[in-house]
Amino acid sequence: MMKTEEPSVAYEKKFISIEAYLKAEDAAEFKHEYFQGEVFAMAGAGDPHNEIFSSLFGEICVQLKGNPCRPYGSDKRLHIPQNTLFTYPDISIYCGEKKRFDKNENTSLEPTVIIEILSPSTKDYDRGGKFKLYRDIPTLKEYVLVDPEAFSIENFRLNATGHWELEEYKSVDQSLVIVCLGIRIPLSVVYQHVNII
Repeated sequence: MMKTEEPSVAYEKKFISIEAYLKAEDAAEFKHEYFQGEVFAMAGAGDPHNEIFSSLFGEICVQLKGNPCRPYGSDKRLHIPQNTLFTYPDISIYCGEKKRFDKNENTSLEPTVIIEILSPSTKDYDRGGKFKLYRDIPTLKEYVLVDPEAFSIENFRLNATGHWELEEYKSVDQSLVIVCLGIRIPLSVVYQHVNII
């Protein structure tokens, strides 16, 4: 469930308030992103995306059992008050007490880790503009991008000096390491049901 490269504005109104967006979104059949008064339709996902999501999410759930950190799928809406974005990451992991936006049960703030599964139409946005918006989250420690078309995972990790560093995984023999959670997942598990040519 990702934003398309050139999304169409939804709700037949170019600029709407956050309150109007949330009211319409809670009644909508499909998900939409909100940014600075504009609402954008989000695209669906294909089988490789869903296979990777299932493998990753299942492994994360197992490894976080008994841990206060909890993973959520793309039905969990995230809001970033610092820049107005409302969106639905493929996987978001929240640690400690989960903060909600304005008592809205469906909208959470301040995840620790965000994972996006790329698509051809969204990969530039996920690596660029969206990552820039995500960096406004004060609690975010790692941002993971998974390519469903190749053995390729990028993990942007916030270091001790407050700078983002990139660690790349390009071989099926490697393991994705989410340092802040103490998680290690072999790429062979991530891609186990996906045919990579």
